[in-house]
Amino acid sequence: MLPSFATPEGTLKFTQRFPELLEAGHFRRPEHAHAAGELWLSSIGLGTYLGEADAASDQAYVEAAVEALRSGINVLDTAINYRHQRSERNLGAALQTLTKKGELHRDEVVICTKAGYLSFDGSVPRDPRSYFLEEYVKTGILEPSDIAGGMHCMAPRYLENQLERSRQNLQLETIDVFYLHNPESQLGDIGEDSFRRRIQEAFRALEAARGQNKIRFYGCATWNGFRVPAESREALDLAELVALATEIAGESHGFRFVQLPFNLAMPEAFAFKNQDRTRSLLQVAHDLGVVVVGSATLHQGQLTRGLPDFVRATLGTESDAHAAIQFARSAPNLTTALIGMGHREHVAQNIAAAKQPAVHEKQWLKLFAR
Repeated sequence: MLPSFATPEGTLKFTQRFPELLEAGHFRRPEHAHAAGELWLSSIGLGTYLGEADAASDQAYVEAAVEALRSGINVLDTAINYRHQRSERNLGAALQTLTKKGELHRDEVVICTKAGYLSFDGSVPRDPRSYFLEEYVKTGILEPSDIAGGMHCMAPRYLENQLERSRQNLQLETIDVFYLHNPESQLGDIGEDSFRRRIQEAFRALEAARGQNKIRFYGCATWNGFRVPAESREALDLAELVALATEIAGESHGFRFVQLPFNLAMPEAFAFKNQDRTRSLLQVAHDLGVVVVGSATLHQGQLTRGLPDFVRATLGTESDAHAAIQFARSAPNLTTALIGMGHREHVAQNIAAAKQPAVHEKQWLKLFAR
């Protein structure tokens, strides 16, 4: 297992190997975020959600991750349930390949993963219900009452188990960012008071993991929680989450990252004033010292074609894919835009967008004036 974690010195050293990207502003320090704000993060990150759970996809992901790290991308994002733990293992293999060759040091890269969904191991078992009973219930890792919606759990024992599996999969002593994965999905099954207690217990477990040097920071990676109206059943209040972390660990708490979809078709993080009913998620996160990472930048490929001409013209790109990337990475207070890249050729296509400076905010805002 690789020791250490992303550091200010290491991530800075990474940026200096890519002068063209550095000059274009591809690397950012989210200085508003305590401790995490000292790191240099690439404005484009590698996502690992899509793909078959097979050997061919495994090899392609390893090659894509290696290419990304060699091309100036130092934020790699995954989850234990992505492709049944295979995506984590693929990133681990890529990191081992480059560190053993001396091309990369562990402290140069920010590795992020997630836990919350019930996860298989490598493939879907013949009898999923029996698998979970044998693997998790009979071993005392979770109680059936801990599960919401038949598929989600954030009980401390379960998170601790998943974290250990993720560390082994990634072959890392310390994971840089460990997200609760779509915690808002539990709100359909349990009340707000129960949800708050579960979040508190999860945060306590994650703060304990920080104390053991198993993770550096934690947060929530969401799909709906930060995009829906404040009155929605699935709505998450970022200020309340930060307050819970502060109650547990004080001002030096580790809740420093949130992730949510942000793209031309899903601009709610900027456009919706759903946090305290007066400000957007991007505004509130900045004020609370939380780093925002955008997911689904290309909306699973749907934004790579058919965009209106004025969008490309406003963002100064010739291709729809680059317009979508520029839109996300130019958003005020958004640090990194994740793009699923399961093949090495995707990396070259996408990193080209980062060789151009982000669109000036005044120009970017013209997209919301129509």
